[in-house]
Amino acid sequence: METLVIIIFVLGYLAITLEHNLKIDKLIPALAMMALLWAVIALNHMPVFEVNAELKELEPTHIDEILLHHLGKTAEILVFLLGAMTIVEIIDYFNGFATIKGFIRTRSKKKLLWIFTSLGFILSAIIDNLTATIVLITILQKVISDKEVRLWYAGLIIIAANAGGAWSPIGDVTTTMLWIGDRVTTVELISRVLLPSLVCFVVPTFIGSRLKAFKGDLTTSIEEETESKSKFSATMLYLGLGAIVFVPIFKTVTHLPPYVGMMLSLAIVATFAEIYSGTKFSVSHVDEESDAASHHSPVHSSLSKIELPSILFFLGILMAVAALESLGQLFHFAEGLNSAIPNTDIVVMLLGIGSAIIDNVPLVAASMGMFSEGLDDPLWHFIAYSAGTGGSMLIIGSAAGVVAMGMEKIDFFWYMKKISWLAFLGFGAGAVALMLLRDYVLA
Repeated sequence: METLVIIIFVLGYLAITLEHNLKIDKLIPALAMMALLWAVIALNHMPVFEVNAELKELEPTHIDEILLHHLGKTAEILVFLLGAMTIVEIIDYFNGFATIKGFIRTRSKKKLLWIFTSLGFILSAIIDNLTATIVLITILQKVISDKEVRLWYAGLIIIAANAGGAWSPIGDVTTTMLWIGDRVTTVELISRVLLPSLVCFVVPTFIGSRLKAFKGDLTTSIEEETESKSKFSATMLYLGLGAIVFVPIFKTVTHLPPYVGMMLSLAIVATFAEIYSGTKFSVSHVDEESDAASHHSPVHSSLSKIELPSILFFLGILMAVAALESLGQLFHFAEGLNSAIPNTDIVVMLLGIGSAIIDNVPLVAASMGMFSEGLDDPLWHFIAYSAGTGGSMLIIGSAAGVVAMGMEKIDFFWYMKKISWLAFLGFGAGAVALMLLRDYVLA
């Protein structure tokens, strides 16, 4: 029966990886795979285990208990993500991200590159790399009219956003998983991964700024702001970002799960959103559409826009990986892998390279079941870095890359030819920086 479980997992994983070829949303095979795996386990009364991290051994348990345990851990991540997504949508409801465009005044291609990539690195650490990429490419489309030029900027933004998400517990789903799963703490993650992530972002941007695509100035003028803007845009931007940043502080002080702090932050942001919504639009810009919008709750509007397919995908893939973990297969696979490749640094770097081909969420979920190292072990910091930044090497290797591919119609082979080598150099340079920092500075 274990062979059947592995076949179901491999087929489901393959369907997720080939979602663009099959034209089937990846949430469908993820949910089907999860349900089938647990059904096979239940119908065949297969023994299930819980990993004892301290003793590094498997302890027998009952299927109801282990299923509830994994569902609880998965729900913590999903509720956290729902709160973060809603806050971001509330900011967007007030057109808060338009405030960022006001900082962009130069026409120098090189300066614009550093501005956009720096914003990508910083924003992704707060609002996650996927959202940061959407925001910046939306602004990019209003600033640069030449599509060929925009493609280059989009490629470097992907690298910067993924690098920025790797060092923050709220910057990427994978780092959030490690944080909520008590594999890393906020302070240690930042102190050990920030510098390598910075190297991963600076090296490609520095080399890219020397390329022909970023020479000279823009030939077309920067588009002036024409859309109506709420007088609370800047306030809601700073309030929303501040509320998200507050979550790790809340966890450190109270020692409660992160989703509790995120719900408090959402409540605060939602309160101000409701107060401001009555006067969201300037009297001089009132029209039928804005007048109608002002009578709707910004919270309800924001909740209707969040990415529920992504939430369901995470539910499916995390519970599917949990099934393999409960059978002890990941534990035994890790033992075999350590025997075959004793150097864990090589294993983790291969995981990073693999994340460019395979979704990094199941890879990290699997690694959490494979390894039993304790809180803030250097292994987890390396995994956070590798899984977060490795996906930049292919356009389909990260959520940021996929959304940029859709927004700008970036060709897979164009990205591989023009951007992948820059992402690889950044990934390698950052990995070297992390190992030097770990072995000689923070040893």
